[in-house]
Amino acid sequence: MHVPVLPAVQIAATAALMAWMITGFTRLPGRWLRWKMFCRATFTIVTLTGTTKDGSTEPVNVYDHLSPGSFILGPSQLQVILDHLTATGGRYEHINGHGRVLSAHGEQPVKVVDNRVVL
Repeated sequence: MHVPVLPAVQIAATAALMAWMITGFTRLPGRWLRWKMFCRATFTIVTLTGTTKDGSTEPVNVYDHLSPGSFILGPSQLQVILDHLTATGGRYEHINGHGRVLSAHGEQPVKVVDNRVVL
């Protein structure tokens, strides 16, 4: 190859790689963050209110009960945390709320009704 052709090939390869990376993060209908790591994860974003044993209500942050650095919370893990928080000796009698589940299948609403996750 001639010397002037080499930089042109490098620029073309770099541009192709950048275009491929950019399209990997674009939205598809019913999908969010198309990158494979995100497509296989399930995230739950919820707003919860708990009723304590003495009858007062307060916001519940389920992420306080995950291991440090964890942020992926699916409906089944949410149910385990709710069971822990409402078990005998737990802090709350009832937890209710609403939110969204984000997964490879797109977004869908989720509710928490009387300590149970309802999709």
